[in-house]
Amino acid sequence: MPNGYRVQEITADDLELMDGFLHTCGVAFNEPETYSGKRPDPEYMRSLLGSDYFIAIVAVKDGMVVGGLAAYELKKFEQERSEIYIYDLAVLDEHRRQGIATALIQELKKVAAVRRAYVIFVQADTGEEDEAAIALYTKLGTKESVLHFDISVEGADT
Repeated sequence: MPNGYRVQEITADDLELMDGFLHTCGVAFNEPETYSGKRPDPEYMRSLLGSDYFIAIVAVKDGMVVGGLAAYELKKFEQERSEIYIYDLAVLDEHRRQGIATALIQELKKVAAVRRAYVIFVQADTGEEDEAAIALYTKLGTKESVLHFDISVEGADT
């Protein structure tokens, strides 16, 4: 990748990179409490990073995580295949427009191919704050119009 950026998948041994990614998400999304307030303990994080369903990829420059994405592999039941869902993609403001988000998604495509996934999907909000994301995803993929619903688990009988 140009401009001195390095893109790599985070492994279970890369807890410092994951900490950097969490910090980057907090800053990029202006939600530091969400991403740093109650961080999981190292054992939990190693288990997540070592799982077969979670993928984390970061962009590093001068030893600092400046961007990253978190994705989940969803194994399908109707066929022996899977989909990859990009859950979060963040790049620090001062490092945007450098091709980092595109490079992160290109790296995810390689991971998805190894895992024999047939598609990668992502959602974006329709507000002004997501215009850059929508432009990026439009450049890289096909737009579908869908509705998204959050269903609370509060009040569920356990």
